[in-house]
Amino acid sequence: MSIDPQTLIAAARASLARAYAPYSHFQVAAAVVDEQGRVFTGVNVENLSYGLAICAERVAIFSAIAAGARRITAVAVTSSGADLLSPCGACRQVIAEFAAADVPVHCDAPGEPRTWRVAELLPHGFTASQLGR
Repeated sequence: MSIDPQTLIAAARASLARAYAPYSHFQVAAAVVDEQGRVFTGVNVENLSYGLAICAERVAIFSAIAAGARRITAVAVTSSGADLLSPCGACRQVIAEFAAADVPVHCDAPGEPRTWRVAELLPHGFTASQLGR
């Protein structure tokens, strides 16, 4: 089941105000689609001990997994910033764990959103095949 990129970005934008970013004041929201066509959203949640913070993309993906999803078929990311945003390295690796190499990652930006495929964002990612699986 396919969801229009603008619809997925809109779902992420709708949850942006729920981000908890009292330290950076940089809110991020994400929306993902699972193999059943369900949409899950997430926001970044900061912590005074910065290493304990979690990104919006991982919150959305982990929410999908907790609801029974096993594959992600699309991702969208937006932020309170004015510039183009793409997932951080840790999020790229998590996305690659649950999404095929050709899955689109839609990154919201002023004007026209930018779309990359998972393989473009993480060209030499660590995969289960490297463990002999």
